[in-house]
Amino acid sequence: MNDRNIPVTEDELHAFVDGELPPERRADVEAWLAAHPDDAERVHSWRAMAEMLHARYDSIAQEPVPARLELERLERRPRQWLYGAVAATLVAFVAGGAAGWVAHGAANAPSTFQSFTADALEAHHLYVVEVRHPVEVGGNERDHLQAWLTRRCGWTVFAPNLEPSGLKLVGGRLLPGPNGPASFLMYEGASGERYTIYTAKTETGATQMRYARADKDGALFWAERGVGYVVSGGGADRDRLTKVAQAVYDQAEKSGG
Repeated sequence: MNDRNIPVTEDELHAFVDGELPPERRADVEAWLAAHPDDAERVHSWRAMAEMLHARYDSIAQEPVPARLELERLERRPRQWLYGAVAATLVAFVAGGAAGWVAHGAANAPSTFQSFTADALEAHHLYVVEVRHPVEVGGNERDHLQAWLTRRCGWTVFAPNLEPSGLKLVGGRLLPGPNGPASFLMYEGASGERYTIYTAKTETGATQMRYARADKDGALFWAERGVGYVVSGGGADRDRLTKVAQAVYDQAEKSGG
């Protein structure tokens, strides 16, 4: 059979963008794109997004995967953190939050705040650069994604609807957290900006909002009902991050997640 008779798949289009397409199919894909302008436009947008992400995150993407993000370390002894080094990276953090976000119970211990924001920002920087494999389960399987993460994590994992904020669910994955599994959800805007939601169990019952910033991205942390949340992204636009985090907070409250 001649390969030219085989329709070009979406995986092949992604492989074409990533430079991973087998040489014998490259001419076929180029011919397909010449005859299918809609697919050609999609490929053009993926390349533009990849160039933007690489320009911003290449220095981070080239770093080795941190040991604490390896799934085989889900069951492990509690870690000993060098919080002085973490604190030097997580700068400009303050207690705060938008109107209506009231602290419940005791104030959050700095170690919990630093642990969650460090892990969440590290995961954020590791995966937002990915174009082809940013998540394990795609956003088109929202119900399955929520059920799977809920079963593995042990609390109700809810993927909020952030489309009113201009963000579409890319999908999610399972990660190790400070006290067991963590859920990781990714959202993307029309211009390619990405936000992530990291949740994991915490011994702290409830806290008010705290802000951290590292590697040009911000993060907002809070805890409710023994679950810690970190919304990361937005670059230097803290107002935009706050609005996204508020939407996540409001929907989590309503869902009981």
